[in-house]
Amino acid sequence: MRLRALLETDALGLRLLGGEDELDRTVRGVMTTDLRDPSRYLSGGELVLTGLAWRRDAADSEPFVRILAGAGVAGLAAGEAELGDIPADLVEACLHHRLPLFAVHETVAFATITEYVVRQVSGERAGDLAAVVDRHRRLMTSGPAGGGPEVVLDLLTSDLDLRAWVLSPTGRQIAGAGAPLPGPLGATLAGHHLAATRTGRRAPHRAAVGGTTYSLFPIRNTGRGAVPAARDVRESVLSDWLLAVEADASDWPSARLDLLQGVTQLIAVERDRRDAARTVRRRLAQEVLELVQAGAAPAEIAARLRVAAPVLLPGLGVAPQWQVVVARVDWSASGQAAAAGEIASGPVAQALLEEILVDPAVSGPDSADRIAVAHTGEEAIALVPLPALITAPPEHDDDGASAESDGEDADALAGEPGLHADALLASVREPLTAGLADDGRLTLGVSAAVHSAEGLRGALEEARHARRVAAARPGRVCAAGHHELASHVLLLPFVPDDVRRAFTARLLDPLRDYDRRHRAELIETLEAFLDCDGSWTRCAARLHLHVNTLRYRVGRIEQLTGRDLSRLEDKLDFFLALRMS
Repeated sequence: MRLRALLETDALGLRLLGGEDELDRTVRGVMTTDLRDPSRYLSGGELVLTGLAWRRDAADSEPFVRILAGAGVAGLAAGEAELGDIPADLVEACLHHRLPLFAVHETVAFATITEYVVRQVSGERAGDLAAVVDRHRRLMTSGPAGGGPEVVLDLLTSDLDLRAWVLSPTGRQIAGAGAPLPGPLGATLAGHHLAATRTGRRAPHRAAVGGTTYSLFPIRNTGRGAVPAARDVRESVLSDWLLAVEADASDWPSARLDLLQGVTQLIAVERDRRDAARTVRRRLAQEVLELVQAGAAPAEIAARLRVAAPVLLPGLGVAPQWQVVVARVDWSASGQAAAAGEIASGPVAQALLEEILVDPAVSGPDSADRIAVAHTGEEAIALVPLPALITAPPEHDDDGASAESDGEDADALAGEPGLHADALLASVREPLTAGLADDGRLTLGVSAAVHSAEGLRGALEEARHARRVAAARPGRVCAAGHHELASHVLLLPFVPDDVRRAFTARLLDPLRDYDRRHRAELIETLEAFLDCDGSWTRCAARLHLHVNTLRYRVGRIEQLTGRDLSRLEDKLDFFLALRMS
């Protein structure tokens, strides 16, 4: 806005005291100060409001005005509430430095002027930015130009003072202006967005995290793979990006909301471009998958893998190992929504698996360029190359966490290259659980690494078996790895529920009843005894009991169940009953 516009607004009560020739200066902001030297807080273009508390005598006016003029402010408005008429020495100093000077009537609050200027400047900036966004959209639609979503996010920051980030459905940062979002915060915001979308709330969605308010705008897929608006939201909720803005948009005017909607449409154009580039990798995975499932000769599969390796690992020049990951998203029918069988889950699982396989520590939309995912029916199947340089086992444990896991799992995973099932879901479980709500499940299985085309068919079946193990577990987001297929854990999920209940009831119900009546802690004692491999001294120490007390409890367990805990068969039955209960 121009200084001249301030004089034309009667509600502001401004009277021009000097600088009529400078009224076409542009006002970019407003600042209220009574500091003798406010230069450190000035960036140029401000209308400075002052109550003249800095002025002690006539000699103070010249240095104060000189500082303002040197900082490039647009004009000075002095209040009459404190001193009445504006001092002549201030008027002369402003004339000398060609700084427009206004008198503010004592009945007009500085807050009134500030609100007016901020509203006008923000509206003009939004209009300018909208024009830039529109031009940028035309550039990106017509060809690979414009600089990507980062350029528009930078404009939001510089022109509207809005910090914003583009996030994937799991909260991974795709693009941003300024400092990146911490990973856990991105996952939390994505979870808020997915949960609100599933409830049908109208965007933008408001999320308050750590004392800061964010507004979340969906970025709809507009390309050839886009889901029509009339279809079930479950077909797109787990694949759409979102724009997170550090601001509360609940009281924004419609013009600013329309502007942000234009920004999301612009980013959607960029996403369409990225998705188009991904089709090559998807096609490679589909071709290999079809050969494997058709029982093609290993030599033919190997030839196809040699084609895929340079695309997925450009410049490596080394034949990799391969891992197979299988994922499935299952929906149950709910209310008046579409029946579960009518939802195309394969493409949803495909897009979701492509996201899950990206390293969460890597930002940017190009970090998935080593992932090839196909889908067949309701399954998504990923072909993941492992560079040969990581196949050698490490000389020591990765971290203390592995030492705390179950012994057989730790032995199976120690020094093993590639992807591990639980690690894949560690950073995405929270947002995906919110997106799946109470009617969806994601299950995932991971194979061992294979060194040749001959092993690829077995790896696919291994990953599918592992996924079925994951599907038998409780929870919305579950995964299982190939190491679990060599354990009793593989068998337990496939025991029918009625057999489970009968088996565990026959062995454990007498102990539970006794514990309820006498608080004898027989179940706890049994678990500890088996965990200590039947060692009396170690078990007594763990439970803080005398050995004789432990012997009494074990004797009571044997008496109530008719079993002998010195026999391997009975120990195994108790072990399985506890695992299935």
